[in-house]
Amino acid sequence: MDLDLKSIDDVRTLCRQAVKAQAEYNSYSQEEIDRIVACCALAGEENALRLAELAVAETGFGVVNDKKTKNLVASRLLYQFVKDIPTRGIISRDEARKVISIASPMGPVAAIIPSTNPTSTAIYKIIISLKAGNAIVISPHPAAKQCTQEATRIMREAAESAGAPKGLVSCMSYPQMAGTQELMHRPEIAIILATGGTELVQSANLAGKPAYGVGPGNVPAYIERSADIPQAVENILKSKCFDNGTVCASEQAIIVDEEIEPRVRQELLNRGAYFLTPAQIQALGAALVLPNGIINPQFVGQPAVFIADKVGITVPAETSVLIAPLEGVGPQYPLSKEKLCPILAYYVVPNWQSACQLCYQLLEFGGLGHTLVLHSRNDRLILEFALRKPVYRILVNTPASQGAIGATTGLEPALTLGCGTMGGSITADNITPLHLIHIKRLAYDKDGPPLPAVSVFEQPFESEIITPGEVPRIAAEEMTPKKGYLKPLDRSLIEGIVQEVLKEKGLL
Repeated sequence: MDLDLKSIDDVRTLCRQAVKAQAEYNSYSQEEIDRIVACCALAGEENALRLAELAVAETGFGVVNDKKTKNLVASRLLYQFVKDIPTRGIISRDEARKVISIASPMGPVAAIIPSTNPTSTAIYKIIISLKAGNAIVISPHPAAKQCTQEATRIMREAAESAGAPKGLVSCMSYPQMAGTQELMHRPEIAIILATGGTELVQSANLAGKPAYGVGPGNVPAYIERSADIPQAVENILKSKCFDNGTVCASEQAIIVDEEIEPRVRQELLNRGAYFLTPAQIQALGAALVLPNGIINPQFVGQPAVFIADKVGITVPAETSVLIAPLEGVGPQYPLSKEKLCPILAYYVVPNWQSACQLCYQLLEFGGLGHTLVLHSRNDRLILEFALRKPVYRILVNTPASQGAIGATTGLEPALTLGCGTMGGSITADNITPLHLIHIKRLAYDKDGPPLPAVSVFEQPFESEIITPGEVPRIAAEEMTPKKGYLKPLDRSLIEGIVQEVLKEKGLL
């Protein structure tokens, strides 16, 4: 069988298994779900370093310790955020409006994983899907399939050891575009979590079902004259060099007030930045950005010294980042776009109004809706930017890569960052388990009696839908209901119980 056909066949099998597992998982209590999620988070944390090593070895992207950190964000930090969120059964009661809110899982999730963050994104999407009560089928990037498959295996085994049904967590064995397309279009799939290139996200949005996708993040970082300059530069480099720039929220351009530019430049030089000459900028731009506008994969996630050497630029061995002073934004300035490596565009502006306009141009060139960073101690100016800029994450005096994903800020820990409608996404939020559930509303007549007591709802029951004339057949292991719900008693079940008792007594 051709590989693309194997991929399609594999996906169909995984989707059928996911639906079966989902049906069983629907009966699990909040306590059971939380136990499964806790085991998965612990497994992700315990394997953070090994999975980071596998990811770097397979893809060649990034830094092991930084990928370990991302794995810990996706497991330990995420778990601390989600562990107390109610996602099963009654999640709120509004006594005044007489409305009871009940969580309902969306159904099996198709999760597309990028090569730049192949293990952390898998861990993150599995945890939020399971917490929301959903099965999940992972589609790894072909260039990172082994490490993503291993991350999924670890999470699957942890989930099943805690009582999850088989098939609840799975990963494609033959990642091909044909299989990924099949996965996104399968009727069993209820929603898509797409992290990857623009074409993939657009394809997910056209699959005929709800999809959460992320747009590019051409993030400007404005250092305003009131900023703590050493701290601002340290934060920018800490973020841009993190995992060699593979986080979509990392800074792509520094914008600095001309009044403080000499001090900013010196701070950058002190920290290993290398300022490129116009000729070097032209050579690097031609090598980095391919004719179709795509970033050359051989530079993605590579250190600054490696990139410079590939282009024939001699830099000091301790160089941390390449700085490209530019005069404009757009296709004629290739280094003004998103760069998944430690390269920063650099602009000098006379005032904050000019910075404001330049930020908009950079975002419009490839980062609408994503993230903007301000380094300033002028609260009025910060609010002005927040009110006017076309992004949904405005980070203040913090590293962008770590801040946007919730590691250094109070934002929700997430590795899928919505960009809103202006960025082609249906949400502007950091994606959490709450984006993977629906809320049922039980609404009573406002003039009627008070809401029923909580005790009425403490032990919901599950009823089976039986086709007329069909005789239900119940396996012995199903006779003991899982904690948190009751199965209805019918004649066949009673007969089965009686027969089991008679067998045990030796009377049958």
